[in-house]
Amino acid sequence: MLEKLTQLREEIKKALENATPEAIEALRVKMLGKKGEITAVLKGLGKLDAETRKAAGAAANELRDWAQTQIEQAKSAAGADQLEQSLANEHIDITLPGKRRGVGRVHPITQMYDKLEQLFLSLGFDIVEGPHVETVYHNFDALNTPPHHPSRDRTDTFYFGEDFLLRCHTSPMQVRIMETQQPPIRVVVPGKVYRNDEIDATHTPVFHQMEGLVIDKNVNMGDLRGIMELIAQHVFGNGVAIRLRPSFFPFTEPSAEVDVACYICNGKTKTEPCRVCKDSGWVELWGCGMVHPEVLRKSGIDPDVYSGYAFGLGVDRLTSALYSITDPRLYFENDVQFLRQF
Repeated sequence: MLEKLTQLREEIKKALENATPEAIEALRVKMLGKKGEITAVLKGLGKLDAETRKAAGAAANELRDWAQTQIEQAKSAAGADQLEQSLANEHIDITLPGKRRGVGRVHPITQMYDKLEQLFLSLGFDIVEGPHVETVYHNFDALNTPPHHPSRDRTDTFYFGEDFLLRCHTSPMQVRIMETQQPPIRVVVPGKVYRNDEIDATHTPVFHQMEGLVIDKNVNMGDLRGIMELIAQHVFGNGVAIRLRPSFFPFTEPSAEVDVACYICNGKTKTEPCRVCKDSGWVELWGCGMVHPEVLRKSGIDPDVYSGYAFGLGVDRLTSALYSITDPRLYFENDVQFLRQF
């Protein structure tokens, strides 16, 4: 038995010389596995007489412990050699540039909202938001919109039954604010609005607005024009000219369209027609007007004491004008090449 153990020791020593990690693992299984040779010696100790078993058992246990230690040391050394060789053969050139991670951009519509909100906050306006699903009363009736008005047709608006709809402008918040707050009022209302339009190069069923409302004593049309001029200059730069052209909205009287001097040709004579203003020199961008006395009255505000103005900015239209974007569908397509331009 002792001679057998001596032979196994020598065999292990020889096998571990310059052995690969794979050969070391194979030796471990051969010697120390469930059916390994050292394991078999330990299992056979019970067949020996008591005196021989004592000496053989001590020698077998010592060989097992020694073998485990030698195999673990050899495995560590072989792994270190293999790692060193891999590092030598597979070195990394740290002077090469790394892979640059793409950085997202703020959407152009969001940029325009931020630009406008910055202006209105500096003027002391509050920014409020309203529900996207509105009542027919707040969306139409309280804003002096008669039952026969085209915007109330089911072909133009998304209805939920008879009493609710997806808001077609942010103006309902005018009413909600006036119902709960006494003048002076100075607010803007940003948000999405919905119209039952087919998607094409000029229309989308979802777009963006920013409604403005000012109610106080002695508010007049001159105040309105001053704010309209300030908005245009904030978006398009100092010196841009505007004009207020008479128009009609059910909830304002008098009402006006705000035209901005053409940002392409600036109204100057050209050899080719201007595709934006059609040579008129002006581009229509949003509407405004003095709040209709009936709207004030329905909201519980005395029109003999207070007056005010309102305006509705088409944020998509302003963004398109500022960046010369010709198709509103681009705002919804999440095209990275498009968004990276802003």
